[in-house]
Formats: sequence, structure tokens, C-alpha cells
Amino acid sequence: MERGILKTIILDQREYFSPGEIVSRMNEKKAFLGKNKEIIVISGIRRCGKSTLLHEIRKFNPESDYFLNFDDERLVQFTVTDFQLLLEIFLELFGEQSVFYFDEIQNINGWERFVRRLYDQRKKVFIAGSNASMLSRELGTHLTGRYLQYELFPFSFKEFLALNKVEFSDTDLITTNGKSKLKRWFNDYFLSGGFPEYLKNKNREYLKSLYESILYRDVMVRNKLTNEKEILELVYFLASNIGKLVSFNNLKNTVGVRHASTVKNYLNYLENAYLVFLVNKYDPSLKIQMQNPKKVYFIDNAVSRELGFHTSADKGRFLENQVFLELRRNGRTVYYHKQKHECDFIVREKNKIVAAIQVCWSMETENTRRREIAGLTEAMERYGLTEGLIMTDSEEKTIKLEKRKIRVVPVYKWLLQSGNIKVNNSKDMQGHSFF
Repeated sequence: MERGILKTIILDQREYFSPGEIVSRMNEKKAFLGKNKEIIVISGIRRCGKSTLLHEIRKFNPESDYFLNFDDERLVQFTVTDFQLLLEIFLELFGEQSVFYFDEIQNINGWERFVRRLYDQRKKVFIAGSNASMLSRELGTHLTGRYLQYELFPFSFKEFLALNKVEFSDTDLITTNGKSKLKRWFNDYFLSGGFPEYLKNKNREYLKSLYESILYRDVMVRNKLTNEKEILELVYFLASNIGKLVSFNNLKNTVGVRHASTVKNYLNYLENAYLVFLVNKYDPSLKIQMQNPKKVYFIDNAVSRELGFHTSADKGRFLENQVFLELRRNGRTVYYHKQKHECDFIVREKNKIVAAIQVCWSMETENTRRREIAGLTEAMERYGLTEGLIMTDSEEKTIKLEKRKIRVVPVYKWLLQSGNIKVNNSKDMQGHSFF
């Protein structure tokens, strides 16, 4: 790498990035700004706000100059041997500092060795990246026990309201006018999703461009794939079937590939890029979990609508997708339950199931009501829970059974009130709050 070119890139990136007014994502400032020595890793799908968060962290730190975004075509010749040159230029331009900020550093083979050297020299390092597997694999090789990892997702409903400068109070969750206001905004969020840039102008071409960037750069190029048709058909099928059960063999036949292992690899690549998520059926045996069909969810409702085929009847599955994303956003370990009946989500904490959640658009019909309650109560009985949760578009009530209680809560209210809703009062965890 030529010294002059690298210096130009550093100064260019310093000059042209100006995030302007942003929605703060720093909900855990102690983790980001504290004196803990661990490397901070922020991972998530492309364009979800990782770079903006990295710059927000820089804004709060007195030492903020040692920054480089490796997702720059001018750095295509940069190799692990150029990190020493990078250090020298940083020192030349800004003097000695002890905090480093790197965006998409996993593009450089061997980067983890350089970061380990910085760590051993007691430097603080912040990293943002868009590939879960590559970050985890490389961090695990040389940096085990030396980093803290945070996943960033597209905007939550709370962040969506903040973007639109909508304030709300606990009273708004109770009054008629307050609930109506929040429900109107949720209807917009439900359709528009949470990608920050898309929300500025709702240009569908942006979603298409974003998807192509993820597919080709983060999936195909990064994993050296050549069969574009197979990947495109797989994503189309998954986007059209969010919330449904899939298996490697069935997907093999649908997509038209020879081996189920190929489909498994494709899905792994899509998950690593944070485009899709697969949820296992719960079983104490990990082997059995792996053998059972998976439920598929998508990173964003708007992206799923843009990529797949959907009808108005799919709105319940989009609601389910919204709930899954919030669970994952809050770091929950999620499975589905299925025996005689099915329960959409069960949540595990410390090897114990602590919550059972069902999602449906409406419980107005008797058949729907019976089905949802049957699946939920079966899961509650199986895992020793005395409280369960059914989330709907707008209904709210409490269903009291002989030994159990079911709360029916609108999804928009749960998204705003998640820290306050108790969904489990098992004998071993009396009063356990879900979040």
C-alpha cells in the first residue's frame, strides 16, 4: 500500500463523514465508553447503522482520530503488513492516541493479529462489521476472552418513534388518544421496517440496492459462490415464507440443488450476513434440534415484502417476524415448541425455559382463539410456566385458566413496554420479569 494513498484515504474519510442529526443507539454507554479493556465488536447487517454508532462513540471519546473504514475500494490492495504503515500515519497526522476505531476490518485477512497486538499494548479498540461468522471465527482464534460483542439491528419501534420525533409517555399507553397515536405510528413502522436510510424517503429502489449489496458482497463474493440463480431462488422462497417451517431437504427440492448440505451452507451464509434467521424446535438434545425443521424469519419486514411474494393473509406472519426481531434485538435465545400443538416462541435463559409467546393478528374467531390458546397452554404445561403471552395487532385482555394466566397484549404496546411485562411465574422463578 502506498503511503500517500493511505494518508489521503484517512483524511478523506475524516472529511466526508458527517452523520448530522442522528437517533442515538448508545443504550449501554458504560459498555461502549467504560474503562473496560475488552475490544468492543459491533456486528449487524449492512446499512443498519453500525458506522453511525461507531462515529457516535467517537464523538463521546476525547481520542477519536484513529479511524479507518476498510469498506473502501481504494483499500483493495491493503494487506496485514500495511497495518504498521497505518500506525505510523496515524502518529504522523494526529500524534499519539490510545483508542482505535475500525469499520469492516474483517475485509483484511489476518486483521485479528494486529488487533491482538493493540490489545496487548493496552490500546482500546472498537470494531464494526457485517459478517457474524468471520468476526466470530477470527476473534475466537486470537482474541478469545478479550472482546465484548454487540449485535445491532435496524431501528426498533422506539428508535423509529425517536427518528420521527414522536414522544410518548406511560399515559399514552392507556388513553384513547394516546393509544390511537401510537398505533398509527406502529402501522407505518410495520410496513416500512427499520433501515435508517430507507425511512428518510421510502424509496423502494434503495431496498433493492441494499439487498443486492448484501447478496453479492456479503454472501456471494465473500463466500466465493458462483451459482447466482440458486441463491436468488432460495432468498425469494424464504422471503415469501417468513414464520413457516422449512427443512434442508425440502429447500433442496424447491431450489433445485443436488445436495441438502449445499442448502445448509447457503443458509449459513445468509445468516452470517444477518439477512435471514433460522429458529430451532426446542429439544434438550442438540442433535435432535438440528434434525428438526426450522422456522425462518427475515431481518426486516419491508425488505421481506420487497423480495418475496405476499398476500394480505400474511400480515399475521409479518407480526410474528416483528416479535422475533425484538426478541433477538434484546439478546434472547429463542426456539419454537411443537408437539400436538405449536407455540411460536419459547425463551431460554440459563438452560431453563422462562417464557412462552404466541403471536396472531386477531383472536376474534373461535377457531383462532382455541388454536392459539391450545399451543400456548401446551408449552406452558411442558415447561412449568404459570403465565403466557399472546400478542395481537390490537387486542388486550387477560385470560384466566384453572392454574394459569394468559396476557393478550398488542404488539405495539409490548414493543414499548417490554421491560414491564411479566410472562413467567414458574415455581422456580417467581416474579421473573421477561426483559
